[in-house]
Amino acid sequence: MRQYEGKDTVTLKSIYCNKCGRMLKSDNGIITEGICSVNQLWGYFSMKDGQRHSFDLCEECYDSFVKGFVIPVENIEEKEMI
Repeated sequence: MRQYEGKDTVTLKSIYCNKCGRMLKSDNGIITEGICSVNQLWGYFSMKDGQRHSFDLCEECYDSFVKGFVIPVENIEEKEMI
């Protein structure tokens, strides 16, 4: 869950893991630890048509989440980080 300064959505004030509620590390609006951010707009064939769901997970909660997958997450090693 992200909280922003004032009414804009530009200046990040704080960010929390939606699963465990821990405040994630940030410095001047820049997230300084591993995080998984999901922003899903549900489409026509969904029971959630037109709804946008977004959440953030800390790295520990992400690891716990994907550990339960029947088909593992595809892991591709990146050679360059942008």
